[in-house]
Parts: sequence; C-alpha cells; structure tokens
Amino acid sequence: MPVRVLLVDDEPLVRAGLRAVLEAQPDIEVAGEAADGAAVIPLVRQLRPDVVAMDVRMPLLDGIEATRALLRTVAEPPKILVVTTFENDEYVYEALRAGADGFLLKRARPAEIVHAVRLIAEGESLLFPASVRRLAAEYGESGGNRAARAELERARLTEREGEVLRLMARGLSNAEIAARLVVSTETVKSHVSAVLAKLGARDRTQAVITAYESGFVAPG
Repeated sequence: MPVRVLLVDDEPLVRAGLRAVLEAQPDIEVAGEAADGAAVIPLVRQLRPDVVAMDVRMPLLDGIEATRALLRTVAEPPKILVVTTFENDEYVYEALRAGADGFLLKRARPAEIVHAVRLIAEGESLLFPASVRRLAAEYGESGGNRAARAELERARLTEREGEVLRLMARGLSNAEIAARLVVSTETVKSHVSAVLAKLGARDRTQAVITAYESGFVAPG
C-alpha cells in the first residue's frame, strides 16, 4: 500500500512542488491538499492519510495549533511532518512539542523530501536528530524543565530502557540500536514501546524531547 500524504500549506506553489516530488514515487500518493490548518481535521477524517505534511505558519490556524487539534480530536491520527522555511525556529520546536513527528525544510532536495515522508511513515527512526538536538539546546530549557524531569522520574525506566532512549536521541534506528546492543530488532521494538508507554509519548520524537528537556540526555 502506498503512503498517503495530505499537503497543507497556504502557498499553492509549495503544494504543487511537494505534489510533483511525491507523486513521482511509486510508493507515495498525495491524497489531498488544504490551504490552511483549519481544514486539516475534516480532511483527515475524510481521506485517512498516513502523513500530513503541514506548514508551520499559516494565516488562520498555524501548524502548531492544527497539530494540537488533530491529536486531540482524531482517534487514530496520522503522522505529522511540519514543513518550514527556517530550521532554527522556535515555532518548529513548539510544533514538535505539540506532537509533530518531525520537520522538513521547504528548500529540501527532492530526495530529502521523499526520505522524510518515508521515515515519518515508518516511525522507526528520528528524522534529522542533529537538528532536533540543536532546537532542544536553544528552546528546550534543557535540564531545567521540572515537568519533563517529573515525567521521566514517574516513568521509572529500566537501565536498558534508558540506554535505548539515549540511542534513540542520537537518531539510531531500531536495527542500528539492535546491532549496538547485540539484541534482536524485536527486542528493541519492545523496549521502544515500553519507553513510549511509560513516558506517555506519542512517538520517539516526543520521547526524545522529554529526554533532552529533563536533562536525561544532554543536547550539546
């Protein structure tokens, strides 16, 4: 089955460019388009995309609020890929904190766009881990976020789960973590699932942000 993508951006040229790049791939299908975040929820319910590629800044409802609304109201929400002009942007970090699964620069090369969509859909690796680390260092109150520290303490991660979380924060995939720890990929998947469940995280991006903001992992 192809990965179904919903494009949400107030610039028609951006949507057209993304559509051209994605529809050139045999395993990706553009399910629909929207010009503002306010249209996301009804279109998601109607089209059931796997990934929403969403501009972070839009005139009526921006990508941050659209992400919050989508995750709050849709029972099985799609993955959310924030599309942005600037990499080092507090809006991007807030979108990730709100529940977005990753971000993509509008100036990205076609191969990077395709890779981002596939990676987000699979959910087994962190997209652009170095960039997430830089954002956490600048905007994440790293080590000083009491709520994140309390959340991590409540999780009571085992030593192995903590090790897996640190490797997730470095951007390693499940297969790479398995090779590093000399265990099976299925074992790693079980550990990742346990980490997410204990942290109450939607996916590994939110788990990694908690790890940075709590000081469990240093973003530097």
